[in-house]
Amino acid sequence: MPNRSRKKPTDINSIAAAIVGEATAEPILENAAESVPEKDPFAVALGRRGGLKGGNARAAKLTPEQRKESAQKAAAARWGKSK
Repeated sequence: MPNRSRKKPTDINSIAAAIVGEATAEPILENAAESVPEKDPFAVALGRRGGLKGGNARAAKLTPEQRKESAQKAAAARWGKSK
């Protein structure tokens, strides 16, 4: 009788990875997140700091008419209405 204690993956990508792993005799990664390198915390903080300043700086430079036009364009893109 086969060993039924092992659960087979249900995700199609996991199934494909298991098939390739069996065909090439390579071990299967159970958790793909383990193979992803960690982000540099300094770079993350630097990018976030710039991102937090960017929107406010751009809004301060725009005239009320430009802000209105930009907002209308964003709403049209969001709701699928062409201008």
